Amino acid sequence: MKLATIRTGDTTRAVRLDGDALVDLGFPDVGALLSQDSWAETAASATGAPYAAAEAEYAPLVPVPSKVVCVGLNYRNHIQEMGRDLPEHPTLFAKFADSLIGAGDDIVRPDETDQLDWEVELAVVIGKPVRRARGAEAEQAIAGFTVLNDITCRDWQFRTREWLQGKMWDSSTPVGPYLVTPDELPGGVRPALDVRLLVDGEVMQSDTTADLLFDPVALVEYVSAITRLNPGDMIATGTPGGVGHARKPQRFLVGGETVVAEIDGIGRLENRVVQEKAA
Repeated sequence: MKLATIRTGDTTRAVRLDGDALVDLGFPDVGALLSQDSWAETAASATGAPYAAAEAEYAPLVPVPSKVVCVGLNYRNHIQEMGRDLPEHPTLFAKFADSLIGAGDDIVRPDETDQLDWEVELAVVIGKPVRRARGAEAEQAIAGFTVLNDITCRDWQFRTREWLQGKMWDSSTPVGPYLVTPDELPGGVRPALDVRLLVDGEVMQSDTTADLLFDPVALVEYVSAITRLNPGDMIATGTPGGVGHARKPQRFLVGGETVVAEIDGIGRLENRVVQEKAA
């Protein structure tokens, strides 16, 4: 199945993609749907009002997750371009709900940064509460996968040894458009999918999720050892090589660009970079 959260006037609705139509699932968003024990059966059997997929405006897939955990340095080529050794454990940081935007929303470029960068990522979406999950329990906790663009203010990220301040900017992180369940993907809960990011049509990043050091199941195990994972929570699995910070010369988003982040079998984010409006 492919599930999404769309905007309908002043509200949002959880929907299932059926051909060219989006079927209303009876919940305000995908996060609310996933909070139900039998969410998959409910989503598969729903026969609510249809919307035209071509005209849909996508909200963040899960508008208010309890947490978004992000993984740094998880593709071999990205680790090498950043001049680092392969890590023994995942490098974790967080994002907050205020950072998330929809698949077609504008990326707001803050006045405070001169080094706005891109990072296409496969994101795991959690479908059941888990703590200290291992093996099959970790696999079963994965509701599906989506696309996330971890837009980063590099000059703020590297002000200190902690990355959070470069990663949590308001209205900066597109996510969506769809949650795709593992049964629809090659490799299932450990999918092998082509990943790309383009800026104004130029390919900046291109790789496969088969290059991940820590696969989605391993990340669910690791993160759930630290904190409870709730339905709708997301784990962004890291980005491949090709980020602007590592290029020679460096290249950053200055405003006006169109950034496309896409993963085969899941979907495409297409976002315009705009300057933040004065308060």
